[in-house]
Amino acid sequence: MQGIILLGAPGSGKGTAAERLRDRAGFTHLATGDMLRAALKQGTALGREAEGYMQRGELVPDDLIIRMVRERLEAGPREARYLFDGFPRTVVQAEKLEQTLADLGGRLTRVLLLETPRAVLIQRLTGRRICRQCGTNFHVTNVPPKRAGVCDVCGGELYQRPDDQEATIVKRLDVYAQQTEALIAFYAARGLLTRVNSNQGADQLVADILGIVQTDAGAAAPGAGAGGRKA
Repeated sequence: MQGIILLGAPGSGKGTAAERLRDRAGFTHLATGDMLRAALKQGTALGREAEGYMQRGELVPDDLIIRMVRERLEAGPREARYLFDGFPRTVVQAEKLEQTLADLGGRLTRVLLLETPRAVLIQRLTGRRICRQCGTNFHVTNVPPKRAGVCDVCGGELYQRPDDQEATIVKRLDVYAQQTEALIAFYAARGLLTRVNSNQGADQLVADILGIVQTDAGAAAPGAGAGGRKA
């Protein structure tokens, strides 16, 4: 069992990269946000326990998150390669994840930090537009509709979510930087962190990441990979 972590600010391309790595390299994608929503929908014991915190607008405790992750890992094959997205968020979670993997005979092989200039992140996020009727996503620069403000698919109105307004985006990026500073230092000290340029197209970003993880496959310790640089 091997684990790889994707770290990156909102708008860094983390979600797109995770989807393509799952499809092209056979990774099992574990996003704790998705896992929490699934647990709530299925009414599992962990889901019911998490629901109270979420309804009160509180963070779900580290212990509950790691129990959910461990339960998922225990249910999967031991030879699987897992891609963690949105987890860990804290050094405490990072330490517990390493211990959980070790308990199950696995290890963490690489932490990939997707780096994009702040101005580019703001441009990517504030440019998003969504159709009110069918939910199709557009971008005013990268994926513009044929007619401004009108969905190509159904003709519905395109709008900007409140979360994608610049003032909100700036706050989200500030919170991300504060939350991940210690985590980045933690993994850099262990020689696991590789910085990847995500200020490029999705195809090239995924190709760079694939070069790194393929270099790691079967290696006793992670080394410098194509397209990235060790911290």
